[in-house]
Amino acid sequence: MVMGLALSIITMSMVVIIPKLSQILIDDVIIGGQKSKLAPILLVMCGVQLLRTVLRYLMVICLENASQFLVMRIRKHIFTTIINQELKFYDRNRTGDIITRVTGDIEYVRHTCSWISYMFSDSISLLIATIVFLTTIHIGLTLIMLAVTPLIAIISYFYIKRIKSIYRQLRERLSNLNTTAQENIAGNRVVKAFTREDYEIDRFDKCSKEYRAANLSASYKWQMFSPIVDLISQSLTVIMVLAGGMFVMNGSLTYGSLAAFSGLTWALANPMKNLGIILNDLQRFFTSADKVIELFYSKPIIADRHDCNDKADRIKGKITFDNVSFKYNKEPVLKNVSFTITPGETIAIMGSTGSGKTTLVNLIARMYDVTEGRILVDDVDVRMWKLSKLRSSIGLATQDVFLFSDTVDGNISYGNPNLSEKDIEKFAKGAAADSFINKMEDGYNTIIGERGVGLSGGQRQRIALARALAVSPPILVLDDTTSAVDMETEQYIQNQLTNLDFECTKIIIAQRISSVKSADRIFVLNNGSIEIGTHETLMRKSGYYREICELQNLPNLPPIPDENSTEEGGAK
Repeated sequence: MVMGLALSIITMSMVVIIPKLSQILIDDVIIGGQKSKLAPILLVMCGVQLLRTVLRYLMVICLENASQFLVMRIRKHIFTTIINQELKFYDRNRTGDIITRVTGDIEYVRHTCSWISYMFSDSISLLIATIVFLTTIHIGLTLIMLAVTPLIAIISYFYIKRIKSIYRQLRERLSNLNTTAQENIAGNRVVKAFTREDYEIDRFDKCSKEYRAANLSASYKWQMFSPIVDLISQSLTVIMVLAGGMFVMNGSLTYGSLAAFSGLTWALANPMKNLGIILNDLQRFFTSADKVIELFYSKPIIADRHDCNDKADRIKGKITFDNVSFKYNKEPVLKNVSFTITPGETIAIMGSTGSGKTTLVNLIARMYDVTEGRILVDDVDVRMWKLSKLRSSIGLATQDVFLFSDTVDGNISYGNPNLSEKDIEKFAKGAAADSFINKMEDGYNTIIGERGVGLSGGQRQRIALARALAVSPPILVLDDTTSAVDMETEQYIQNQLTNLDFECTKIIIAQRISSVKSADRIFVLNNGSIEIGTHETLMRKSGYYREICELQNLPNLPPIPDENSTEEGGAK
């Protein structure tokens, strides 16, 4: 970058050499008759032009390399920042806006670092070199030609004042446009399912028109500013002819000196014209740079402590909730929840929608941090575990499955890339996925689309389950993982989970009684509190679990005992 800017200054400073040689050519050779100087002057002129051409080429190469390398590093840093953010970051930032920052905004930064910095250094060095050179020839004519500069400065000030807010608005409307496009691409199935294509086309068209209007507004302001600066800069030629002619007539300026002034009029006019372009692009740069800087310096709240625990030993799987409370946007989700899960135990979690089932397991993996209380894994507060150690010890399979645009075996081995083909097939069989995978055209090498397009809901869930099993986690969390599979497949998966060849604590979130009744204990979440029992004890009590049993027509339900009788098992 420094070398490129230095070459820019050197090459633009060399511009004054040709007019100086032209002055000598006219005064000494043409008028003075010193013909012996003609050939050397012409050779020097050609040599200077050739040298400038070579140095300008090297300058462009230097600045382009510097800007591309800079942007690569910024983009890598921003992606690292994004990928390490907690879930709250994605809750409050739209995907389309993040993509705009990583692509369009960074591109404006690159444009400024290469093109605008080069234009600025060119203009400043050219202007200074020209003023110094012309001052040595005739200071009076130089000052007359520079008299228009304050006028351009005033016009530029008012232009910047008006254009700044327009570019902010333009940036926001581009973000809205990208967000709308991203949502429709990701949610295309929903759009088609509800036949909302026309509505979404109109919505995108509205965003597109708003973006167009903002672009036109910025363009109109530029078209009002640019011709005025052009007119003022072009007036230098008229000033030079009138004032220069008067100085020649009174004998204070030679013909050669006037030719030098004539040859360098553009060198005063161009920086003034470029000033408008530079100011226009700088306003875009400042708007985009604010967004890039905000993302560049954002730090995740959930991060490793300097004294975090990173034991090499395998986590055993003991989980303790000690008076845990959690609020989401000031809304309480869990209230003073306490329980202990022993290593190897199978726990089922049930509850109505919004009761906090998924939140509870997210807190274990520190996707969120508790508002009050503490969560311990193997008697160590999760906030004291190294995040990579904690999360790599938790195998997670959710109902909302995301599969990458990769092969089937690539998705299964995502958490453990070193898995052999034999192990991949073993975990696929454990998730009841091997049978339908082998029926695919390329088997385990079949490319599946983003989010598992081309697979049924049950097939995607089974691949996600195989992916969770493939890391042989000490803690396995299944969040409604079998909701889209048939009862026979679900029974097969349950049998496979019972006979895993590695020790693990299993947490199963489900709404089917058939999925939870064989668990060692069942947690029922309701209004932030938790009720704990076994299938037998919970179905004998009135409450959510009993209601679910009745809704799912569970046969031979025992009667609810009298209130005065005592029943062992349930605990709050």
